[in-house]
Amino acid sequence: MFCEGKLDNNSEQELVWFAMSATFGRALKAKTFLESKSIECFVPMKYELLCGKTQNKVRKLVPAINNLIFVRASKSKIQSAKSEVDFLQYLTRPEKGRNVPIIVPEYQMQQFIKVCQIQNDSVTYLSPDEVDLAKGTPVKIIGSAFDGVEGLFMKVKNGRKKRVVVLIQGIIAAMLAEVEDGYIQVLEP
Repeated sequence: MFCEGKLDNNSEQELVWFAMSATFGRALKAKTFLESKSIECFVPMKYELLCGKTQNKVRKLVPAINNLIFVRASKSKIQSAKSEVDFLQYLTRPEKGRNVPIIVPEYQMQQFIKVCQIQNDSVTYLSPDEVDLAKGTPVKIIGSAFDGVEGLFMKVKNGRKKRVVVLIQGIIAAMLAEVEDGYIQVLEP
């Protein structure tokens, strides 16, 4: 269910989701640049209360995780774009003594985007160390705004109740507010 994608060495033109970092809080700037090059990308967003110029608190949509951006492109196209923007970096993982770009499987990315696009207070973003994967049971939500979303049913650190978590292994997780039992279907592992 939650596996890491791999880039086929024979296919430099295959479209895949790269997990990337836009350093120094420039994820939205990177998104604008990539979209101007007709490259699909996604930045998870959340609402946050910020102080405005008049000291009034303003609810504003901001990136949920500083610097994180997902980019759907071929290896050659993203390499070309990276050459024009020095602050866009691959997120990598070690493999056989080398660091290789993290690629998110298409289905997993679509599930994550579906949850994130609801953009309300029922989604909380977590770092990988806040989620205990050993206790996760694969589930699918039936009905509600999250209909069809697959995730893991688990207890989260410092939380009292179990919730459904949609995870991109080692990068980010989106935790849904409590989902009623009638909306949850257990999946075979």
